[in-house]
Amino acid sequence: MSAGKSPGLIGVINYGAGNLGSVMNALGRLSIPARFAAGPEELSPATSPFEKIIFPGDGHFASAMASLEKSGYTQAIKGWIQADKPFLGICIGLQLLFESSEEAPPVEGREVKGLSVIPGTVRRFPGRKVPQIGWNQTQARPHSAIFRGLPDDAFFYYIHSYYADPADVSVCAAEAEYYIRYCSAVERGALAAVQFHPEKSGAAGLALLRNWAGVNRAG
Repeated sequence: MSAGKSPGLIGVINYGAGNLGSVMNALGRLSIPARFAAGPEELSPATSPFEKIIFPGDGHFASAMASLEKSGYTQAIKGWIQADKPFLGICIGLQLLFESSEEAPPVEGREVKGLSVIPGTVRRFPGRKVPQIGWNQTQARPHSAIFRGLPDDAFFYYIHSYYADPADVSVCAAEAEYYIRYCSAVERGALAAVQFHPEKSGAAGLALLRNWAGVNRAG
């Protein structure tokens, strides 16, 4: 959707994770119509009532994947992304897009798999002081659409112990630094995901959500 048009209905995936209320509040502040998805059947690309999907949340990689499996969202999310429908992952919603995580090592020889829509793994920060909690500068790549118009070193709010390590660095839309320089946002086609919490990041976070939703300040 081009900037300036009224946004269509946005679906927010609720699979039992926390932090959903603040996402809905942020969308409300931007006058963007949104509601929780009633179930995975509403993510069918051909019949969905939603124009775009947000996948927020926090928690443990393995337990989050187990919740997705139990609620039936695993294949629904994969199908939405494979159809190149607009999608935004937030925090664990970014990490679960990858193949595996050091937070969830193999159990009895069985690997805990993520959604595996982006090749790569999720790794633990090498330093002793984890999680990273608080504001951090985030350097966007020039090609990024969701960071369009934001300052080069905008601050966003982070809380995490693990970071995404994509096999193909071209999907990385922004980087931050905490012990190491790491990928803090990805974009590929209509797929976008961020490690930080835009809904808790003040004006910069709202601007990013506005960019992703495709509305201008008057929209």
